[in-house]
Amino acid sequence: MITTTLETVPGKSITHHFGIVQGSTVRAKHIGRDFAASLKNIVGGELRGYSELLSESRKEAFERMIEQATAKGANAILNVRFSTSSVTQGASEILAYGSAVVVE
Repeated sequence: MITTTLETVPGKSITHHFGIVQGSTVRAKHIGRDFAASLKNIVGGELRGYSELLSESRKEAFERMIEQATAKGANAILNVRFSTSSVTQGASEILAYGSAVVVE
């Protein structure tokens, strides 16, 4: 699966457009990560627990988007973007979305 943030794939033609595909996941903070984050707020520095959580979430959302595009028969996803939103206190949604197409 070709994935890109571009509107086209250089050197290839779009032959079919399937529309928007998306993948998402909702993740909650872990009490241990919250405690470590509160300590980091005092001394400063990277919140590694949250960085790992967001990285895992983006990967899962991205993979779900690819699964949806594959099921539609696409071989590329254009204009790939990520978005996040708060679902409830302590839980956030990570969304990956783009345009599923066939390129030749």
